[in-house]
Amino acid sequence: MLDLDPTALGLEVGGGAVIGGVIGFAAKKIAKLLAIIVGVQLMAFRYLESQGIIIVDWNRLSAGLLKTQARAGDAANSHWIHSLLSTLSIGAGFTGGFLIGFRRG
Repeated sequence: MLDLDPTALGLEVGGGAVIGGVIGFAAKKIAKLLAIIVGVQLMAFRYLESQGIIIVDWNRLSAGLLKTQARAGDAANSHWIHSLLSTLSIGAGFTGGFLIGFRRG
């Protein structure tokens, strides 16, 4: 039989929610900044390529991204149930807090 302490469980969920909220707020701000930086960089590459200053092999660049995605998919299939159950109490609070912080950011 499982021995659950409601106080400890509440502290884990509440603490995870607070931490998740802060990280979610910061993640949205950082994601916006990174999107701007990547967009400007891609525009600069396209401009320099159109002027004949650099040559970008776009097919080779995207092939590396596709290989990485395939490897990440293979790694995700191993023992996910055990990982899910071991982090459920903190993860539930963190996820809720992250979504609230991300929406407010």
